[in-house]
Amino acid sequence: MYKPSRRTLLRTSIAAAGAGFLAACTSSDSEPSSGPQRAGDGARFVPAGPKGYVNPSDPEVLAAERKRGAGRVRGFTFTAAEAKLDLGGRSVRTWAYNETVPGPLVRVTAGDVLDLTLTNRLPTSTSLHSHGVRLRCDMDGVPDLTQRAIDAGDDFRYRFTVAHPGTYLLHSHVGMQPDRALYAPLIVEDPKEPLSYDKEWVVLLDDWLDGVDGSTPENVLSQLKPGGGMDMGKMAMGPGQHSATPGGSAHSHASPSKKSTGPNRVLHNSHSRMLHGEGGSVAYPYYLINGRLPDNPSVFRCRPGDRVRLRIINAGSETAFRVALGDHEMTVTHTDGYPVKHKKTDALLVGMAERYDVLVTVRDGIFPLVAVPEGKKGRALAVLRTDKGGGKSLPKGDVRPDELDGKTVPARRLRPADSVALDHRDPDRELRIRITGTMGRFDWGFDHKPYDERQRHAVRAGERVRLTLVNATDMWHPMHLHGHTFAVTGLDSVGARKDTALVLPHRKLVLDFDADNPGLWMLHCHNQYHSESGMMTVLGYKK
Repeated sequence: MYKPSRRTLLRTSIAAAGAGFLAACTSSDSEPSSGPQRAGDGARFVPAGPKGYVNPSDPEVLAAERKRGAGRVRGFTFTAAEAKLDLGGRSVRTWAYNETVPGPLVRVTAGDVLDLTLTNRLPTSTSLHSHGVRLRCDMDGVPDLTQRAIDAGDDFRYRFTVAHPGTYLLHSHVGMQPDRALYAPLIVEDPKEPLSYDKEWVVLLDDWLDGVDGSTPENVLSQLKPGGGMDMGKMAMGPGQHSATPGGSAHSHASPSKKSTGPNRVLHNSHSRMLHGEGGSVAYPYYLINGRLPDNPSVFRCRPGDRVRLRIINAGSETAFRVALGDHEMTVTHTDGYPVKHKKTDALLVGMAERYDVLVTVRDGIFPLVAVPEGKKGRALAVLRTDKGGGKSLPKGDVRPDELDGKTVPARRLRPADSVALDHRDPDRELRIRITGTMGRFDWGFDHKPYDERQRHAVRAGERVRLTLVNATDMWHPMHLHGHTFAVTGLDSVGARKDTALVLPHRKLVLDFDADNPGLWMLHCHNQYHSESGMMTVLGYKK
């Protein structure tokens, strides 16, 4: 058994990869620039809000970046543009990175400087967020908070040191854009990789509706609002911007009376035992693995006996998936990029933007990798087959392996590897935030307040912070904190390191984290329909 070379990993990572799938990239050894670079604008961005907080490009941010060091520079280029994509028998018009779904695989090594230029060829503004990465604040990609949105026809150079290995996700952070094809995997290799495996399979899960029978994410969001319409406001598109749909002309977003187009996608009578309530609010027509429909799935090939590392990423916007590989047991090794004490399981529950790494030892044959949307109808499918698979036919699109109903290890049961466990320490500061809103009014927020970029929940550098999130709603929420990882804390234990965690209805989630990355950082629900309805706020470092 050997640790695979970079060439082997690039060749086998995403079975659906074809010519042009990888982003154009270059390597060099040079120091990173001291601040963000944007076409036509060299000024550092200062957001609106109260005084006395560390702004995104302040000296404290630059000092933290210098401590991360600067290794080899790895250059990539993304172009966000309208595209016609083949989902495996169904063509849709949407917005995508480099005309692919998923977007281009970005692979670097911990300690490298990621230098990614995003060119915006969309009819509206956009940005790029490196989900889960502990990075410098002015590279976090949140319009109006850490940068100005990238206008149509403009570009932005994201450049920062990637200090920690793991499985991450790149996606737009403007409006409902993540519910299109504006997402891509980011894999940060460990130069001292402790795991041994023969091949790697990067698996991206997605829920899909854009371009199907006239549906768009914006229209579906308007269907969920009372009266069937809403003013998207600057929370979604940035001040002075316009909403636009693929294949159509831009139109003012300030017209809540404009009727929705496409069929009604509101989900009714949904229930999930694992989520303690409704599975969601949106009835998606399709579910994808690596951009493919279940009737024409992507196929990953390996040999019997191979030890395969799966990097499972939920890139969906409103769906938690239960995932299993037929006739195989999985060993969980990482969650959200950080190692855990190995745990065997038959299936995984993966919320939006969560990531899990698992190891499997492959049997001989053809096996379905199935992702079932919790509380919803349908499924996503990919196939693992060995070289001896021969002329056997692929599993049908409605296959359901028994493992889906077997043992499922929830994230709260995972324990961190000793190398990444937070030390036991009493909190220096405690924050308590209520998650509020109702399905009927779709008025999601924190403490009954919708998002405003001027909000601040204060912390200070060097503190151990305990954040308690009290879910006062009938819905589950995947909560994400930018720029940090936290430990899910129990009565007698410190849990796995994560950046995104599920909080069930009428339960609370207690998170401990070290305030070690100065700046302004968003805390939000990663249900895109909830965040765009107001469930976002800001943690700010006091000067």
